[in-house]
Amino acid sequence: MTTRARSFDAAAALYHSHRPGYPDALFDAVEELAGRPLAGARVADVGAGTGIASALLHARGAEVLAVEPGDGMAAEFRRAHPRIPLVRGDGDRLPLAGGALDLLTYAQAWHWTDPARSVPEARRVLRPGGALALWWNDMDTAVPWIAAQDARIRNLFGADAAVFRGLPPGLDFTTRAIRWSRRVPLDAHLANHASHSAFLLLGATRTHAFLDGERARLLARFPDGSVEESYVVTLSLAVP
Repeated sequence: MTTRARSFDAAAALYHSHRPGYPDALFDAVEELAGRPLAGARVADVGAGTGIASALLHARGAEVLAVEPGDGMAAEFRRAHPRIPLVRGDGDRLPLAGGALDLLTYAQAWHWTDPARSVPEARRVLRPGGALALWWNDMDTAVPWIAAQDARIRNLFGADAAVFRGLPPGLDFTTRAIRWSRRVPLDAHLANHASHSAFLLLGATRTHAFLDGERARLLARFPDGSVEESYVVTLSLAVP
């Protein structure tokens, strides 16, 4: 798991350039479920990566502190977001004071933690009434062409890509699904896939071969080279 998590360091620029962001509706839902606005909230964004979620939280007026373990990702974060403070660490050993936070967020990152450690750490750093928010952004397999592509990816890796995700027991989570979309060039769509850990570990030759096949299939469907990507963000929020 550690090897897979750290695979992003060598591809931080690719990750930052091509991973999707998050819709405003996600942050509206975070505010609703947490029972307070993000503006002025003290937030730690753990597993911050290159800062995609941190920057959007900051834009909503939150006082954001990013936490990131990887060298390459942290370097890209600091290059892209020099005004947002970042500390090195992970969810199992948060380098944060106790009772200091209104909100602790994990955007695409909770599954890299050990809940036996990360849940007590979340409880330690949150103030009474503070919230833990976990979310994952996935392509929407209710869309037929995305479902077909997803099946090919699963067949390539011989596993359920989401099998290692799960909510920790003992917390009362409320979950919301938020659908959204973006239109991107075909090259950006393929580069997004290439930035995922499974492809990073697969190796360049096999990754390029698979994505070349996807390029041919998608050009037949999107002849102008512009792909309409549909997503579902699954948000789960609890007050530990």
